[in-house]
Amino acid sequence: MNWTLEVVVVPVSDVDRAKTFYADQLGFHVDHDTRVGDDVRIVQLTPPGSGCSVVIGTGVVPDMPPPGSLRGLQLVVADLARARAQLVARGVEVSEIQVLGENPRPVPEPLDNVGFVFFSDPDGNGWAVQQISSRG
Repeated sequence: MNWTLEVVVVPVSDVDRAKTFYADQLGFHVDHDTRVGDDVRIVQLTPPGSGCSVVIGTGVVPDMPPPGSLRGLQLVVADLARARAQLVARGVEVSEIQVLGENPRPVPEPLDNVGFVFFSDPDGNGWAVQQISSRG
């Protein structure tokens, strides 16, 4: 039996501002923006090529941590330099490429597994982007 992670709820203070950031600046696809009454709004966005989406909104999870408190969200790309250039072109404040550690075995691309950039959404939720050009 497969157990797949499909959704991560991200706490935000302003749903429209966050939706614009994730859709326009990060390039996530807006799967839906649904209102369920006056107090519940669910916006689901999916990174290109991902099987896991993020959900932002109001009234989504009763005991959600405060906006900006989520850390360790991670995206994986095949070409970190290209991904960073896209983020910069879209106006995202993103770190320089950082190499964290050493590969335990030889890999064709020196940044594979150990190359990262970091950024935060408008509320301060922390994201990393890691390079893995091939799995295997």
